[in-house]
Amino acid sequence: MSDLERICSVDDVPEDTTFLFRVCGDDDEEREAILVRTDDGIQAWLNYCMHLTHIKLDKGSGATMRNGEVICENHGAYFEADTGYCNYGPCEGAVLDDLDLTIDGDHVFLSDDDFSFVGTGPIETDPVDRSSSSNVEF
Repeated sequence: MSDLERICSVDDVPEDTTFLFRVCGDDDEEREAILVRTDDGIQAWLNYCMHLTHIKLDKGSGATMRNGEVICENHGAYFEADTGYCNYGPCEGAVLDDLDLTIDGDHVFLSDDDFSFVGTGPIETDPVDRSSSSNVEF
């Protein structure tokens, strides 16, 4: 999986939130990841909180950024955008899992040997079945 795979253009990565994309690992499991702007460029992290690793950092459209930190919208933890280090919240001291990137001109490429690029946006899920066999109606 070591070939460079284009994710997006550098201009597509926002300043105040994150760019959401999908990767597939060696285990064939699809995961979400985020691109964040830092003072030194762009960094990629897997999109889950280190407090409870089955919970995403965002609510489906990219995590909020504030003062160079990624904010977990579920737990309120703060992660430094450039290092992934949690400096506030229930997982203080933990570090987000990073992905290797290559920036070439105006393009961001995934260059991680453990993951391949699947696409942009969130993982598609089946719509929630709201039907019920309950006798109570709302």
